[in-house]
Amino acid sequence: MKNILITGAAGFIGFHLSKELVLEGYSVIGIDNFSDYYDTNLKKSRIELIEKLTKENSLDFTIINGDIKDKNLIKNLFSKYRPEIVINLAAQAGVRYSIENPDEYVETNFTGFFNIIDNAKEFNTKNFIYASSSSVYGGNTSKLFKETENVDHPLNLYAVTKRSNELLAHSYSHLYGLPTTGLRFFTVYGPWGRPDMAIYLFTKAIINNSEIEIFNNGNMSRSFTYIDDIVEGVKSILEDIPCHNKKYDRAQIDPSSSWAPFRILNIGNSKSYVLSDLINLIEQNLGKKAKKKYLKMHKGDVPNTKADTHLLEEIIGPKSFVSIETGIKKFIDWYKEYYGY
Repeated sequence: MKNILITGAAGFIGFHLSKELVLEGYSVIGIDNFSDYYDTNLKKSRIELIEKLTKENSLDFTIINGDIKDKNLIKNLFSKYRPEIVINLAAQAGVRYSIENPDEYVETNFTGFFNIIDNAKEFNTKNFIYASSSSVYGGNTSKLFKETENVDHPLNLYAVTKRSNELLAHSYSHLYGLPTTGLRFFTVYGPWGRPDMAIYLFTKAIINNSEIEIFNNGNMSRSFTYIDDIVEGVKSILEDIPCHNKKYDRAQIDPSSSWAPFRILNIGNSKSYVLSDLINLIEQNLGKKAKKKYLKMHKGDVPNTKADTHLLEEIIGPKSFVSIETGIKKFIDWYKEYYGY
């Protein structure tokens, strides 16, 4: 059994990952501040499910109600549990919300991240993995988003904080030899998902006969990625630790890697889906038509995303992703069961 610290353990991805790792026999220490950014009852239900599983199967899961911005709390947590692997998923999420509430993003996504990575260095963590985001690609108009491309033109503060995490991680890899892997997630969805995400919002609105808001008149596409694919990707690199590369050519900088034990990987569906097709699938699964309200492009949004996953597949082998048809059905089945429809 290895001690794994997962920050944001009551969050969407953190919950699924914590549950799977506990079931595989890891000793998981989770921390979450149960922020009211969205329904805290959903977060509590996630944790209750993990606790039920651990009790029934005599597994090892500890949840701490605390904030990664609390410097003393984080230091004491590392001192007590000394995690061998750290997976930092805690963050203030939401692209549009970052425009209205910038302070929270700086405090949580940068200061909080610093507290975690600094203690990971101090307590000799063997592998530091953290959530970045496809949002860092910003104004990039490439057909495929590749980790080797420049990502220095962000379109919102959320993307800025995620890019800053990548840069800070590199400095710690270089200065202290801390192995770091940044994972750029692409539009994750599935059961127990975040209520502020489009699939959740559309489903809820259609069921309640409310309008759905469609930005950029629907001319958008995303690499919608089912949660199981994200969890599988993270699990696959737990023991695959980046190392120093003495052959790295500093005259031709590759942003995805380094001479230091550092790397950046995309985790996202290599197929991109148009928003109108997504809405049609939700309508089909619900047996109801949506009331649609078309809006202009939100100033913080990216029109299209599509993940290049070659670097990830070099590590884990060829990867097939859950189709949007299968994923949407599973999400809506969960939604109906959870909310009693």
